[in-house]
Amino acid sequence: HYDLILCWSPFCYQNAKRVTSVADSLNVDFAVIHKGRKKSNEVDCMVLVGEVKDRVAVLIDNMADTCDTICHAADKLISAGATDVYAILTHGILSGPAMSRINSTFFEAVVVTNTIPQEEKLNHCPNIQVIDISMILAEAIRRTHNGESVSYLFSHVPL
Repeated sequence: HYDLILCWSPFCYQNAKRVTSVADSLNVDFAVIHKGRKKSNEVDCMVLVGEVKDRVAVLIDNMADTCDTICHAADKLISAGATDVYAILTHGILSGPAMSRINSTFFEAVVVTNTIPQEEKLNHCPNIQVIDISMILAEAIRRTHNGESVSYLFSHVPL
């Protein structure tokens, strides 16, 4: 049971709507972190909206490349009083300084899918965990090929 769900860009309607839906489904509260960038792969400012003190924080993002943003967000959450920080990433690109950044940040775990091979990175970072999503991708492809509903998978995930 997690106490907190986070999303990156609260002022983006789609992300705010998505995090609200996920939080409601899990019956948990949520906070948002707004990030500002002056250029790619460099966070200029970060603002936390919501209360995280004495709570477990789960950061959710679609992709992490150099992990600058997610590590800054984790530091922001710890500074604001979060007891533990987890990250869940759809695509863990984890390039350049990503491994050293993750290793020097207070993550309980960084969970990524296997959309990108992670075997080598697992040897350099004990906090990374990989979820195999091959079955759900195969089912989505099968459903698309047969003209069946793919949105069905949002509530009926194959194991």
